[in-house]
Amino acid sequence: MAAPVPKGPLAARFGPWSLDPVRAGAPTRAELEVENAGTVAWRPGSVYASYHWLDDRGNPIVWDGIRTALPRPVAPGESIRLGVDVRGPLPPGRYRFALDLVAEHRAWFAELGGTAPSDEVEVSPRIERRLAVVGADPGALDAQEEPPVAAEQAAAVAHLAPGVVPAPDWTRRLLDAHQEGYALVGGSVEIEGGRFRCREARTLLAPWKPGGGRVPGFPHPLLCPSVVHGVEPAWVDPVATLPALRPGADEPWLYDGRVRVTARPRSGRRPG
Repeated sequence: MAAPVPKGPLAARFGPWSLDPVRAGAPTRAELEVENAGTVAWRPGSVYASYHWLDDRGNPIVWDGIRTALPRPVAPGESIRLGVDVRGPLPPGRYRFALDLVAEHRAWFAELGGTAPSDEVEVSPRIERRLAVVGADPGALDAQEEPPVAAEQAAAVAHLAPGVVPAPDWTRRLLDAHQEGYALVGGSVEIEGGRFRCREARTLLAPWKPGGGRVPGFPHPLLCPSVVHGVEPAWVDPVATLPALRPGADEPWLYDGRVRVTARPRSGRRPG
């Protein structure tokens, strides 16, 4: 039985749709066929295709999904097939996925009495547990709970520097965060010995002092970060010789103070 279609200026009759496999935090794609069943044209920049992720009780986990613009105006009575950009929710698990149209700054079409297509979806972990590490000193990774793999086998790559030794649970915590859906992960830096006892170095690395857990909206670069395969990091100048990147808004990222390395970088000053 076809879903009821409300009368009025903004109404849609949804046809066949599909959703590609979904991994937590990762981009994917949906396909949607929809007819303008209302009385006004849909115009690019006014009407968008989007989606919700809901839990098993219908509560929104992600209400405002990525907006996909219409490629052209759609007149009343006309149909269009759309490719809709989608990003998987965090963490992995079972969710209800609901496609819909939205009249931006006005309403979702389902809020106007329509019935948007939806279905239960199993969201997989973002990556398999295969982490490579570059830049480490010989022996620096010998105590890791989950030994790293070769670069050609890796689903993510973590970046260290000479004089840096990660905590034994470092690879495990990085992989846990990546599987949860985070594309970029960094953590705290403990200062130990050598040239690193200078006041300048301690001041420079104060924002990354160990202690605490996850910090949403961490305002500083991620140091000694780990990056999932296929994501292009925005590298910035090293901080006290430690590799650093600036996370953006397009990929989920995480600073977690429990992801810890101990470092003795050479100097906090730039060469020359």
